[in-house]
Amino acid sequence: MDTLHAVRARGIAKSFGEVVALDGVDLDVTPGRIHGLVGPNGAGKTTLLGLLLGLAVADGGHLEILGTPVGRALAAPDGVAGFVDGPGLYPSLTARQNLSALAALRGHGARTAGVEEALDQVGLTDVADDKARGFSLGMRQRLGLAAALLTRPRLLVLDEPSNGLDPAGKRHVHGVLHRLAADGTAVVLSSHRMDDLEALCAEVTILAAGRVVFSGPPGKLATENRELDYRLVTSDPRAARQVAAGANGIRVLDDARVRQDADVLVVRALLPALDELVVRLVRAGVALRELTPVVSPLEAAFLALTEQQETAG
Repeated sequence: MDTLHAVRARGIAKSFGEVVALDGVDLDVTPGRIHGLVGPNGAGKTTLLGLLLGLAVADGGHLEILGTPVGRALAAPDGVAGFVDGPGLYPSLTARQNLSALAALRGHGARTAGVEEALDQVGLTDVADDKARGFSLGMRQRLGLAAALLTRPRLLVLDEPSNGLDPAGKRHVHGVLHRLAADGTAVVLSSHRMDDLEALCAEVTILAAGRVVFSGPPGKLATENRELDYRLVTSDPRAARQVAAGANGIRVLDDARVRQDADVLVVRALLPALDELVVRLVRAGVALRELTPVVSPLEAAFLALTEQQETAG
C-alpha cells in the first residue's frame, strides 16, 4: 500500500459508449495539500472526481485511494467525502436537519465532527434553522461542504466549491480548506476560477480531451509558459519606457488599451527577462509601485496548453 499518496492513479481510462472521458490519466495527490483539477468543459474533470468518490469505476488502469486499491464496486472508500455537480440536499429540511439526517444515515459508529461544529466551520450557524430550499447557490455549496466535513475525511473531493459565493463566503471557505490541509487532509477540487486555484492549490493538474497536459505546482506552470503581458506602474513612466525599450527580451506594447493610461507601462516578456527589467529599473532610479500580469499566469498557461492539445487532436 502507498501511504505517501492520498490518491495514486496510473493509466486511468473511462469511456461512455463511444465517448472517451479519460484516456490514460495519471494523478498523484499528497496528504495535507490542496490539488486543483483544471480543464475546459468535457475535459474529464467530473468523471475523474466521480471515480474518486466511488460514483463510477474505471474501465482500465490502476487507482489507489488512501493506500487501498479501488475495486469494481460502486462505493466511496472509507475516509473519502465530497460532492460532484453540486451537493445533494433535502430542500424541505433546514440546514441543521439536513446534517442531522446525514449523520443518522451513517449510523452510530460514524466518526462525526458534530452537526453544530460543521455548521460553524462553514459559517452557517445563523441560518441553521432556515430551510435549504431558500438558500442561495453559495449557501448550498457551503452546506454541502459542511455535510462532507461530518465524517472528518482524509480525502475531500469538491466540484466547483466557490460557485455562487460572495467575497466573504469565498474567504470563509478558503479558510476552511486551508485549515483542513494543514491538519493533514488531502483536498481535490475542480474549478473554472483561476484566482481560486492560485490562492488555494499547491499543485494543479490540467486536463484536455481526457488527457493530462500538465501536473505540478502552479508556479512551475507559469514559469514554463509562453511570454506573458505585465502591467507596470512606476514613479517615472517615461524613464521606465526608455529602460524597457532598451532591455533584451522585452517588448513594449503600445495599443489603444495602453494609451488610455499614460502612467501604465505594459510589456510582453518571459519571466527571466521581466526579472532583469526590474533590476534595470531599480538601477535607473525608477521606483516600481505595481507589477501584475494582465492575465493570470495560470490562466494564460491553461489557455495555451489546452489550445495546443485541441490543435494536436
